[in-house]
Amino acid sequence: MSGATPTALSKQGRARRRQELVQAVIVPLLAVFTGLVAGAVVIYLSGSSPILAYRGLWEGAFGSPRALSETAVWSTPYIFVGLALAISFQGGLFNLGGDGQLALGALFAAAFGYLLPNVLHTEVPAVIHLPLTLAAGALAGLMWGAIPGWLKARTGASEVITTIMFNYIALLFVAYLLNGPMKDPSPTNMLARTPQIAETARMAPLFAGYRVHWGLVLALITAVAVWFLMGRTALGFEIRTTGANREAAEYAGINNRRVIVMTLALSGMLAGLAGAVEVTGLYYRHDVSYSAGIGFEAIAITLLGRNQPLGVVLAAFLFGAMRSGASRMQFVAQIPVDIISVVQAFILLFVAADAIVRYIYHIRAPSEKPPLTGA
Repeated sequence: MSGATPTALSKQGRARRRQELVQAVIVPLLAVFTGLVAGAVVIYLSGSSPILAYRGLWEGAFGSPRALSETAVWSTPYIFVGLALAISFQGGLFNLGGDGQLALGALFAAAFGYLLPNVLHTEVPAVIHLPLTLAAGALAGLMWGAIPGWLKARTGASEVITTIMFNYIALLFVAYLLNGPMKDPSPTNMLARTPQIAETARMAPLFAGYRVHWGLVLALITAVAVWFLMGRTALGFEIRTTGANREAAEYAGINNRRVIVMTLALSGMLAGLAGAVEVTGLYYRHDVSYSAGIGFEAIAITLLGRNQPLGVVLAAFLFGAMRSGASRMQFVAQIPVDIISVVQAFILLFVAADAIVRYIYHIRAPSEKPPLTGA
């Protein structure tokens, strides 16, 4: 009688778990390290010192309490939008409309923040005003994400194209409002931005004297909620199953059309919430420039985080640190601040092409399983 012995099966199980650990943790870390090394080469070729550059990057991101605060400030919207994209990616959908959803979320939050007291002709208590303001932003993002989902479910329209096009619609619509009907009427204001929101619609700073605010805590709570949703609920199972194999999901009785709409709606909701948190916790108004590029940078964060909430949070802090430290790096090493985008691009390259990383460091691919031996 031939076959695998319990000992052999146990060894195979341990080997498989080791491979999963390597693929989920070690390979992304090596991708980040390799990206930093490649970035150092570019910095050196530009005539600057990589050591000085990365020292400045470290000082600007972690070198002081204020630097840590700024890293957290940058990381907060990255966490929200990264989680938004993680939901869509796990559902087999590519939501590239994060910028537009975030901008609309910020716009609606700003509108509720400064208009609600005027409409009601009374001060709204903070315990009501702040949640309503956040909910308005989240709802705006949800509705804007649901439309491409509905188009995908009903007509088969590519969500890649529709979400990108909806970015332009949202951003141009917001720009029109901020330059017209919703522009701050103050005589001294020359910028395209809304009036400041009421005090009752603002989130307090986490620490006095620093810009980091309670939105960071909300982002971390949201990450836990997404983990629970995707891994412990029927809806999460339906999203993951539909993303893995729509034909099999439909055969199992899952309504693919409903799941597609809900997936992009939930994704848009989190992106809209990111905009609302930026308005209520940091800027206290909406400006066209606030959301620029976050949606596309979040793609790299989600890929680096392997579509998992914990991975997204860690990747968001990495990118937040790079953004926070970019100015200090520029000052210390006398290099263009855009170099940090080059470093991010290298990291994304090695994360996306992890076969290169495995080749460089001689790591077995996931499909290459150790032989099963036994009598």
